Amino acid sequence: MENGKRREVVVSALQFACTDNVSTNLANAERLVRAAHEKGANIILIQELFEGYYFCQAQREDFFQRAKPYKGHPTILRMQRLAKELGVVIPVSFFEEANNAHYNSIAIIDADGSDLGLYRKSHIPDGPGYQEKFYFNPGDTGFKVFQTKFAKIGVAICWDQWFPEAARAMVLQGAEILFYPTAIGSEPQDDGLDSSDHWKRVMQGHAGANVVPLVASNRIGKEIIHTEHGNSEITFYGNSFIAGPTGEIVAAADDKEEAILIAQFDLDKIKYKRYSWGVFRDRRPELYKALLTLDGSNPSP
Repeated sequence: MENGKRREVVVSALQFACTDNVSTNLANAERLVRAAHEKGANIILIQELFEGYYFCQAQREDFFQRAKPYKGHPTILRMQRLAKELGVVIPVSFFEEANNAHYNSIAIIDADGSDLGLYRKSHIPDGPGYQEKFYFNPGDTGFKVFQTKFAKIGVAICWDQWFPEAARAMVLQGAEILFYPTAIGSEPQDDGLDSSDHWKRVMQGHAGANVVPLVASNRIGKEIIHTEHGNSEITFYGNSFIAGPTGEIVAAADDKEEAILIAQFDLDKIKYKRYSWGVFRDRRPELYKALLTLDGSNPSP
């Protein structure tokens, strides 16, 4: 408690199908942000790269035209105005152009409309349907935590969510809630592969291992991108969810319908649970040097 007042926060995850029209997607995102605000949400997560289709199914140089510089980015400016109007926090995912570099980035907009800074996606996947290494440089910001009006939050992006080191690093820096905007669905090379349950369980583990709530937002719908080998198709599986501090799912969407998920958390109650559980008290960083290597060998002192 601060000054005798409970530190309660209401978080939201949005889920919707994207078109490949920026104006339409921004209108849908704003409509859902407003609806989440009406349900009491303080921090509202929109899915990854929501301005258009998930273009990384193909390696096409014309798709670099979708990137824009961070400063003066029209979508970020629009979300700053919306955040200020509603008094909510909005992480805004976008394709960033930075001179000759390009990043899968997210700007954190506070409840007064101010821009708290930028995180650039650290882990960049490269596989059938998810050919992000063609477009994105590995992020250079490191894992970051942002002090918003309502909570100190850690925000990472999609493929980052498979790495427990990222979640632990953000909570070590004081993150009280973790947020993961996402674009994931079917696998073009294997119609029988459905990673949705695996995807959820990994992030539930992050919540439980770090004793913090976690919010994941994913898109839905079928998207077809023309590639040099013909059309590539992904059906995004949604399943956006909010997990509590023991990894329990407290709100969940299905794989087809637009959704606005809402959950409320008492941050001080969770803080003292985290302290008393001892997973940070009993850490042994000096024993974890193998994590600084790729092959598990202890690095030189």
